Amino acid sequence: MSTPSAEASARADALHLTGERTVPGIPEENYWFRRHEAAYVALLPYCTGATVLEAGCGEGYGAGLIARRAERVLALDYDQPTTVHVAARYPGIAVARGNLAYLPVATASIDVVANFQVIEHLWDQGGFLAECRRVLRPGGRLIVTTPNRLTFTPDSDTPLNPYHTRELAPSELDELLREADFDVELLHGLHHGPGVRALDERYGGSIIDAQLDVVMGQLPGQAVWPEPLLGDIAAIRAEDFAVHGDDLDASLDLVAVAVAR
Repeated sequence: MSTPSAEASARADALHLTGERTVPGIPEENYWFRRHEAAYVALLPYCTGATVLEAGCGEGYGAGLIARRAERVLALDYDQPTTVHVAARYPGIAVARGNLAYLPVATASIDVVANFQVIEHLWDQGGFLAECRRVLRPGGRLIVTTPNRLTFTPDSDTPLNPYHTRELAPSELDELLREADFDVELLHGLHHGPGVRALDERYGGSIIDAQLDVVMGQLPGQAVWPEPLLGDIAAIRAEDFAVHGDDLDASLDLVAVAVAR
């Protein structure tokens, strides 16, 4: 676990945590950050040597990871404080402010569009995918991750997360991509690996529920975290998650690669 001084420094540099996005450097948020980071790591090979547009870059840590493999990265977000933060924290990455409904890049100019944990926030998912298809070169790839509706909001078609407009089951994501003139090259799921499954057992079957029990009904930043739980969450790594094609309906997040026709 980080030292107090390291934690204080990380919090000072972090983008404000609103609940809409995850950010690195906050122990209480580490489960979600590492879960999303694991999906980036799994899909990084598709970015090697490519011109990549990250549509909805959030805090920017993903664009930073992609930049290690890609030839060029453009990080795009609608929120102005976010783009200012990304430009300052991740030098060398081109950053622009724009609406995902109208991507501010030329037609057929991009090798890879990266869209991680964003499509579930959009009102016009089909329109966004049409824009992705427009900016991609023929044979270019869209790489996308999104919560699996079957496990994220299993008991309702209405998302429980107030920032989500429509969550997708595996078959729904597959259909949406094909309707937007993409061929689905890969559709996998993200699951807990052995380390996080051990935490599930330790906390009565679900490390997610253990975290929700702490924060539900609390103001942001005001929850009191039991030290053992916080220590276990802070120790989670990206390697503690697994991305594969087995048991897709039971996955936590969907991980897809689609090729522009």
